[in-house]
Amino acid sequence: MVALRYLPHGGLTLALAILAGCSSVSRGSLEAVRLAVKGETVEPTAASVAATPYFQLQVNAPGGQAILILARSAHGQLGWYGAGHDVVVTRDGLVVKTVGLPQNLDDSAFPAANPFRTGLQRLGGPLDYTRRMDWSPGYRYGVLLQARLEPGAMEDVDILGTVHHLRRIDERLTAPGVHMNNRYWIDPADGFIWKSRQYIAPGLPLELIQLRPYRENAS
Repeated sequence: MVALRYLPHGGLTLALAILAGCSSVSRGSLEAVRLAVKGETVEPTAASVAATPYFQLQVNAPGGQAILILARSAHGQLGWYGAGHDVVVTRDGLVVKTVGLPQNLDDSAFPAANPFRTGLQRLGGPLDYTRRMDWSPGYRYGVLLQARLEPGAMEDVDILGTVHHLRRIDERLTAPGVHMNNRYWIDPADGFIWKSRQYIAPGLPLELIQLRPYRENAS
């Protein structure tokens, strides 16, 4: 199995990285998930996802695709693990850290109010705020980005054959020499992000799709 960044277009991989102190998923369970999604197409099915009890997140990158398994939940942060020690960490549906990709988001923070923590379903109109992001390689730390969230229309999003009626939220991030546009599709009732397209670094977007969602912290 190969890391997410090395997958050819249309590839699919599943793997597990277990860190000391994290809740573990057994290698046998990992194999069961891998077999459940093995087939001629790269698209997981409702049956293959339901065949395993683990929370699963599909991540599509410019260089390939992967299904990651939730192997850690601590202090509101969810650790999704893939092959080659690739890790995507989310909080409130927002990517806050990655490991093992060609470029990595080392940290993401909000110097003031965090609208993702408050809940995007509460947006009544455009909202301006500030985000701080750290990227590597290159030690681009402490980059302050001016951000704007704008609620959009309701859209139908098909995930594993189930159509979700979701609110689209657009986010624009700008800094000197940096322009990134993110998009989130949220449950209008509680703000849960079912699908998103997020830039973790300039030039590197990830598409995240909740296949078997973990919703304990949804509010």
